Order: sequence, then structure tokens, then C-alpha cells
Amino acid sequence: MIVRLRQPSREVEVRGDRPARAILLELGFAPEAYIVICNGTLVPSDTILREPDSVELRPVISGG
Repeated sequence: MIVRLRQPSREVEVRGDRPARAILLELGFAPEAYIVICNGTLVPSDTILREPDSVELRPVISGG
């Protein structure tokens, strides 16, 4: 599946179905620091992402 990343904007290919958390860890990202969007919907990190899914990872940004 193609995973779109933000900041910097790029795409990486990840093979095989697996939980979003596993993909974040494989890419070297702390799961608590990123949100996962699958097919346009925000999903929890235990969601299984599958080959045909459209996946985007965005860093969590807080402000005040």
C-alpha cells in the first residue's frame, strides 16, 4: 500500500496488511505523535490497514 506522509511530504510503499501502529513503528514514528487517516477517516492505531487502503500519516500538532 502507498502511505502518504506529511512534513516533509512524501510517499512510501508498505507491503502487507498490518495494524497502523506497526506501520508507524516500522517507519520510525512514535505512534502517540501521529494520526492515521485511512480512506479519508481518522482511525485508531490498532486498525488493520490493508493493501487497497489509502493511508495518510500526519503529525499531531498542538497549540495554545
